[in-house]
Amino acid sequence: LISTPPNSLNQDIGHATTNNNFLRSTVKGTEKGYPLHIVATSVEYEESPYDPEFIESLRPKIDYMALCQAVKDISSLSATVPQSSSSSSNPQPLPELPEELRDCDAAALHTMLLDVHVIEGDLVCPDTGRKFPVKEGIPNMILHEDEL
Repeated sequence: LISTPPNSLNQDIGHATTNNNFLRSTVKGTEKGYPLHIVATSVEYEESPYDPEFIESLRPKIDYMALCQAVKDISSLSATVPQSSSSSSNPQPLPELPEELRDCDAAALHTMLLDVHVIEGDLVCPDTGRKFPVKEGIPNMILHEDEL
């Protein structure tokens, strides 16, 4: 999905808004399989090492409308989400998100793209309604035979 420099961030592929910015439905007959909507049942916030150069390199690749939708999709869950088991068991508040993402600073983008993880739920195709399950932070985008 996104190639990241070693040691620059957590290697968990469940980065909610980053994955959503690049994944699309390829079900046969789909005309508008992007952006996928996030229907999360479990979300975690886990702070990762901040790399401003990496974030700035992502800026031109970000679909800001898809990012806004992803943030809206997951923000309705709760104001706080538990950290992963590797962190303390105290809940962490989700960071405040800026109104205008294009002008937000690199630290806010880092948080939105890399620190919020959908652990369980579905990614839903906006065209067909096909649900792609997310289990343990990993989206399953494998199509059924009749969808190829």
